Amino acid sequence: MHLRPLQPEDLDQFFVHQQDPEANLMAAFTARNPADRGVFDHHWGSIINDPKVVVRTIEHDGEVAGSILVFEHEDIPEITFWTASRYWGQGITTSAVDAFLAEYTARPLRARVPQDNIGSIKVLERRGFKVVDEAADFSNARAAVVKEFIMELA
Repeated sequence: MHLRPLQPEDLDQFFVHQQDPEANLMAAFTARNPADRGVFDHHWGSIINDPKVVVRTIEHDGEVAGSILVFEHEDIPEITFWTASRYWGQGITTSAVDAFLAEYTARPLRARVPQDNIGSIKVLERRGFKVVDEAADFSNARAAVVKEFIMELA
C-alpha cells in the first residue's frame, strides 16, 4: 500500500467503489443516488478545487484501493477515508491512515464515523483518536437517522 497524489483517472475507480451497496451502508453519509455520475463529479470537483483540502489516493498492488483526505469542517480539519470493500480486513486502510497521519501533522484532527462502523472506529482508536462528541444526522444510504461518533486526535 502507498499513498499518492490524486490523478484524474482515479475518479473513475472512486465512482465504481461508490456503487457497492455494503460500502454505502457502512459509510452511511453518501449521495442519495450513488449511481448519479453528475452528482459525483460535482462533489469531487468541489473537493479537488478547494486549496484547503488534502487528497491522496490509496494504491495497493498497482490498483486504486480508495481515497483519504482532510477537509475543514467548522474550522477544524477532519479526516475521511473510503476503501473499496474488497480490501477490507487486509490492513490497507490502517496503513493508509498511518501514512496519511505521518504526512498531515496538523492537530487537532477530527473524524466522524457511524457508531456501528466498528472497523473504522478501531482504525481511528488505534491511532489515538478519542470520542469527543456524538451527532445524529440523516443518512441517504440507510434512509434513516444515524448516530455517529465525533472523534479527535489531539
